[in-house]
Amino acid sequence: MSLEVVVITGMSGSGKSVALHALEDAGYYCVDNLPPELLASFVALEHAHHGHRVAVAMDVRSATALPLVPQQLDRLREQGVQVRSLFLDATTGTLVRRFSETRRRHPLSQDELIEGRRALVQTIELERELLAELRAQSHVIDTSTLRPSQLLSYVKDLLAVPPSQLTLVFQSFAFKRGLPFDSDYVFDVRMLPNPHYEPALRPLTGKDAPVAEYLRQQPEVALMLSHITQFLEHWLDALAQNHRSYVTVAVGCTGGQHRSVYLVEQLAERFTGRWNTLRRHRELDGI
Repeated sequence: MSLEVVVITGMSGSGKSVALHALEDAGYYCVDNLPPELLASFVALEHAHHGHRVAVAMDVRSATALPLVPQQLDRLREQGVQVRSLFLDATTGTLVRRFSETRRRHPLSQDELIEGRRALVQTIELERELLAELRAQSHVIDTSTLRPSQLLSYVKDLLAVPPSQLTLVFQSFAFKRGLPFDSDYVFDVRMLPNPHYEPALRPLTGKDAPVAEYLRQQPEVALMLSHITQFLEHWLDALAQNHRSYVTVAVGCTGGQHRSVYLVEQLAERFTGRWNTLRRHRELDGI
């Protein structure tokens, strides 16, 4: 059996411990805050002891050694190890709020900088700079609007997909709650006919048959679906050849309930079969 390694990195306060719990529940041997210098030897040791699923969490507490990680992951891949790298992120405002609510100290904070929102924001931006390279080489999960249970579910969904093929993540969202931080491509569909203004359809979602039928009859909706499909069909092979493991396609409307949900469902159906596909509905999944 081949060895699978999941590396979790990300911003302090973004939910790495929650993600690690999801991996532990899925049967991975998990280690938190592993020094990057020990990654290769730790993986070799686990493999020698017949461990086939390993997960490690690394963060900015190992800042001086973090630049080693991308090269180490490349070497593991060359050895035939299946490597997945997940980066958990959140908006600066969300991270400030979480630190304030828990009264935790940021790992990079100096004693004299503990107090004050401005100092904390500066510390978080410094952390972003230190982790930028790791973020660029990982699949990003935006936890800004996620409850711990939602994050657990998302991570488990990702792990259920075979790692050897590019995975498409289709995500609906509401512009009124902000752009998803983890999107590779964003499509704005707010100009399309809106079922919200149909009293019988307002309480329903894009998953419900009456809403789907209403949108299916709109020429603009069909044209938008065609354009997004053509774009992805043209570029996905190139992305896969560039060794991308995940591509997140976000579709947004005003409320994230009707149009974006319908289009995500349709896109997922169109691309299932040729590519691994996952679907998320940011505004509905927590309901």
